[in-house]
Order: sequence, then C-alpha cells, then structure tokens
Amino acid sequence: MADEASERRPETPAEADGTTGLFTAVGKLLKLLRERAGLTQKELGEALGYGPDAIGAMERGVRVARPEVLEKADELLDAGGLLKAMIPEIKEGMKKARTRHPEWYRSYAGLEAEAVELHFYANQGVPGLLQTEEYARAVFSQWRPLLSAETIETRVADRMARQQIFEGWPPPMCSYVLEEVVLQRPIGGRAVHQEQLRNLLRFGSMRNIEIQVMPTCREEHPNLDSAFNLLTPKGHGQVAYTEGQGYPRLVTDTEGVRQIADRYGIMRALALNPMESRALIEKMLGEL
Repeated sequence: MADEASERRPETPAEADGTTGLFTAVGKLLKLLRERAGLTQKELGEALGYGPDAIGAMERGVRVARPEVLEKADELLDAGGLLKAMIPEIKEGMKKARTRHPEWYRSYAGLEAEAVELHFYANQGVPGLLQTEEYARAVFSQWRPLLSAETIETRVADRMARQQIFEGWPPPMCSYVLEEVVLQRPIGGRAVHQEQLRNLLRFGSMRNIEIQVMPTCREEHPNLDSAFNLLTPKGHGQVAYTEGQGYPRLVTDTEGVRQIADRYGIMRALALNPMESRALIEKMLGEL
C-alpha cells in the first residue's frame, strides 16, 4: 500500500521515545475519570463530539486524546485540572510522534495532514486511513522482519492518529479505488475482516469520502503497477506518492503527477460507482 512506507523501516530506538507510554497513561486516566462519573463511552463521546469507538481508542492509548478533548473532558468529568495538566506533555508527545517518521516520509506526512484532497489506489490491502485498529494490528503483527510488541503498538497508535485528519473542518475530500481482492483478503481472521468491511461502509457514508471497487473481472486496467496516492495540499499543486517493496517516491514534477492522475481517472471510470461498491461490500459482509 502506498501509505505504508514509513512503517516498512526497521525497528529503531526512536520508537521507544516514551510517547506510547504517555498516551496509554493519559488514556487510563480518562477511563478512570469517565467510570467514576458513571458515563459510558457512548455518553462521553456524545458530549465531546466523538463516537464510542474513538473514546475507546483514546482510553487504550492507540489514539491521541488531543488537547482540546482533554480540556473539555476535564470539565465534564470534574477532573479538577488533572486532564488539563497533561496537555503540555500531550503536545510534546504529538511533536515526537510526528518526528518519529524518517525524514523522507515527513514530507508526505506533512502534505497529508494539510491536504484538501486525497485520492488513493490500493491493490494489496486496505489503506491506512481506512483501517480499523485490529486490522492495523494484524498487519504489523504479520510483518517481516518481526516487530516487537511495543513497536507494533506504537505503529498502530501512529496509524490511528493519522485518521484524525477527518475530524477537522472542512475535512479533506477523499476518494478511493480498491481492488476487489482487497475486500476478499481476510487479514486478521473472520472477526477482524467483518469489522473492517463495516468500517469501510462507515467511511463510505461520510459526505467527503467516496469508495469505489475495481472488479477483478474487468478486462481493461490502466495501472498494473504499484499502489499510489494523489494529494492536493492547501495552497499548492497536486503531488503523487508511490512505493514498491518499501522504496518510496514523492512525485512533484507536473508531468509525472499528470500521468498518475490520468491513470486514476480511468480507473474511477472503470470501477463500480460508490453506490454499487457499497452494495458489493454489504453483500460480502452478509456472506461472512
């Protein structure tokens, strides 16, 4: 997958920078205060503007409880300033998490974070921004060479944190073309696969996201090559990002980007439309 390259790097000491432990500790504190207040994850999520899954991910430390969340939760849960006191550490931890990516990847990560448009073609697995926590954990658990348990959790947390780009306003306009085999491959087993398909349906119902499936039976295909992303950062021209076997390439020259965008346009025309794609995903889910 073209957004996987930062996680194809070898395990390094930089991943033991303490951010994972910090986010986990803050998550445990948030859970303790929520339970003391007698609130469910759903009730707290409604008060904070998040779903119960997001609150659960924050409490487990795989998703960063952002400063504005901690500030509001401190008042809602009558925390007496405990959560607010963690805000400086959280801000510093977020900076460390961003710089944990190797230098060559930071250019892409920065572009993704400020993108007004994102377009993805995936031919092997579900793109990172659409993955569930358990799907991401299964991906990293199967990695070769093997990763330590701590590194796996760090990378899952990094991946879940990236999904926060959908929470800003206005959100980026996104489209995906997924090969049909991506939906058929049961990464992590049946239960994980089912939840991942449900997650695609949830994302596909958002106004700013369109998901299309490229049927395997198509006799024409303009890109029998690697996966790729197309990004349009705010105030800048479109760029492309590709990789093969962990070797990344950020394409910024106009002609190179145009060629990749041309292939993507043809694939969108050949793929099932969003409604047809949703029906196919629902059918697959019903058959599991």
